[in-house]
Amino acid sequence: MSAKIYYDQDADLSLLKNKTISILGYGSQGHAHAQNLRDSGCTVEVAELPGTANYELAVKDGFKPLRTEEAVQKGDIITILLPDELQADVFRTQIRDHLKPGKFIVCSHGFNVHFGQFEVPKGVSTILVAPKGPGHLLRSEFVKGGGVPCLIALGEGAADNAFAIGLAYAKGIGGTRAGVIQTTFAEETETDLFGEQVVLCGGLSELIKASFETLVEAGYQPEMAYFECCHELKLIVDLIYQGGLNYMRYSISNTAEYGDYTRGPRIITQETRAEMKRILEEIRSGQFAKEWILENKANAPAFKAMRRRERSHLLEEVGRRLRKLMPWINAKEV
Repeated sequence: MSAKIYYDQDADLSLLKNKTISILGYGSQGHAHAQNLRDSGCTVEVAELPGTANYELAVKDGFKPLRTEEAVQKGDIITILLPDELQADVFRTQIRDHLKPGKFIVCSHGFNVHFGQFEVPKGVSTILVAPKGPGHLLRSEFVKGGGVPCLIALGEGAADNAFAIGLAYAKGIGGTRAGVIQTTFAEETETDLFGEQVVLCGGLSELIKASFETLVEAGYQPEMAYFECCHELKLIVDLIYQGGLNYMRYSISNTAEYGDYTRGPRIITQETRAEMKRILEEIRSGQFAKEWILENKANAPAFKAMRRRERSHLLEEVGRRLRKLMPWINAKEV
């Protein structure tokens, strides 16, 4: 069954008139939501921590950042755009006691709602409005007159007008210009985590490292391994982004296409597919969420150790050196 998609004509921006929207967090998503909504004629407040770079950016963009508690009190619609691992504590200590029946909570990712980290008071509706792109793209497309596709869903017990409010909010950030797809908190959260872990981040990172290490261990120069197993990946992903797997295969050589069909299944084996199913079950059961929540309660020692170890991998050292030879890349360093 095809997903239901909503566009500009399906959303009524006037539903946000005489409402204050409080954006909690002026980071990657927050700056785009706040500016797009303001440009759409909405009344917007921003909450940020004084002394931070995001606070200064909000001021530079014409906002007067408030404390979280004050922003929640002022807001009819409260959009929580803080990192997943911080949201539960902030909700419990700075948000919950200032919520009153009739208010709406908007999230751009369903993690904390779906896994029960928010104890939402009765009469408060939770709405998911999730742009399928980073904040800088959400902002730049809006300025150009376009938009980024969004997902929309309602939490349990949401008010009768919550869906219309969510669509109006999506229109305010430009989502209905591109299309807003109806989903559920569970579907958005579980597919998002699965995609990150199996393909976009986890699977891809391990594939790049393993292929790089295979070539280096076989005696090939690390620079050659970097170009073939990491650098050129962008060329392929861009082709897939433009026209799917078929367009990518149309655009590459016949030799590469034949290698794709015959050798790809030897990398992604039945054992790999079985592991994907196990990872999905860990996500759906809440096992991964529990693990990540407990890790952060312990100040994330394992996470920080893995981060330090990965940043010193030979692939990163070689890549850092090679990127300096290519100024058009606009290379970034962490």
